[in-house]
Amino acid sequence: MAVIYSKYYSRLIFIDIQKQEKALDQYEVEWGQMQLELTMLEEQNRLELVAKEELKLVMPLREQIIYIKP
Repeated sequence: MAVIYSKYYSRLIFIDIQKQEKALDQYEVEWGQMQLELTMLEEQNRLELVAKEELKLVMPLREQIIYIKP
């Protein structure tokens, strides 16, 4: 009985390990996506700073913006 119980318990642990590894893989994918998003946000911020500081561009006032409907 002890051998059967031990084998059964080891299979349960193995199944749990597989679930945890799958969850880890999903977290790694999510981490990669977040890193990419962070890089994109930093790039947009850098572009805005270059536009303001080097090109001396300013955001127009709300009254100066003209919206064109498609």
